[in-house]
Amino acid sequence: MLTDPQRFGALLKEKRNEREITIRPMAERAGVSAGYYCDIESGRRSPPDRAFLDAVVGILLLTDEDKLTLYDLWGKARSASPPDLTEYINRSKAARIALRIAKEKAGDADR
Repeated sequence: MLTDPQRFGALLKEKRNEREITIRPMAERAGVSAGYYCDIESGRRSPPDRAFLDAVVGILLLTDEDKLTLYDLWGKARSASPPDLTEYINRSKAARIALRIAKEKAGDADR
């Protein structure tokens, strides 16, 4: 079974290959070294910060569905919430209340 960083890296590699971008130019445009980028794609390193995520989303011209999938995998690989949801939760009291209610009702069912 793939770890969360491996799943993130595998999707990144798949989308990069679809766009026919080699590692070195991709890494340069994303603001990291080629070796570091290669480690991210192979799952040896967790993905870096949000700036990196935003850069690769822009470079790869992802569909909305692929973008959300990458956000989810980024969050899992970093043991964090997906960045788009974190921003919303931080702005919305109603979202925080709804999540706490859902968490309470779900209990162990979601684990």
